[in-house]
Amino acid sequence: MKQEERRKYLIEELLKEQPQYGTIRVPRTVQDQKQILRSLLNLRKPGEASEEFLKVQDEYLQESIREKGITDLTDLKPAEKGIYLWQGDITTLRCDAIVNAANRGMTGCYYPLHTCIDNCIHTYAGLQLRLECARIMEKQGHEEKTGQAKITSAYNLPSRYILHTVGPVVIGQLMPEDEEQLTSCYESCLKLAHENGIRSLAFCCISTGEFHFPNDRAAEIAVRTVKHYLAGEGKGMEVIFDVYHDNDYEIYKKLLSR
Repeated sequence: MKQEERRKYLIEELLKEQPQYGTIRVPRTVQDQKQILRSLLNLRKPGEASEEFLKVQDEYLQESIREKGITDLTDLKPAEKGIYLWQGDITTLRCDAIVNAANRGMTGCYYPLHTCIDNCIHTYAGLQLRLECARIMEKQGHEEKTGQAKITSAYNLPSRYILHTVGPVVIGQLMPEDEEQLTSCYESCLKLAHENGIRSLAFCCISTGEFHFPNDRAAEIAVRTVKHYLAGEGKGMEVIFDVYHDNDYEIYKKLLSR
């Protein structure tokens, strides 16, 4: 199959699966097809899928990521020993593991076409990720606590693993508890990576954006916590600070040049 054929197949199969959207037809334009496919993937509840569906989905997602362009850790220049700063789409980064800023339900973002990193990662990893997360949460029996982390496969992403952590949601004034919980997010991910033999780890800007943690203070906590860990238990580990927006790039650039 070519990409267009795969895309149409996936849309049609997802529409069959979700009869409440039965009046929707496959759009004509490529952009509209991509949007409806992503929307249907976002809305789908955790569950098994046929081998044929997963085969086509995996081929489609892997080719989509190749089209966007994959960046390998070896392509990056360190900002300082063991630490890198990179601006780009974390779903196109090849390293041992990437960090997802998850919500407490831990099964991804269900808002169609939402721009949060949780939505993006689940979209391009594939349906298998949501199902694995759901099984982890079912076994745990309760929502994830803020500051903790879980590990899953990365499925169709270039990385091997995804570490999912729930950052604090800042409402009003930033409180000491918020800073402690954000520090715990970074510490939990670093320790979980170490326990699983992960040698390279890419962090997103946890809790900024939708969770309203001030970007500059969040970056200070991230850099401080990572440097402290790499100086001790995490010697030999490589950490990438992955930013998407220009202002975050400038913030991290200043912190790492001190």
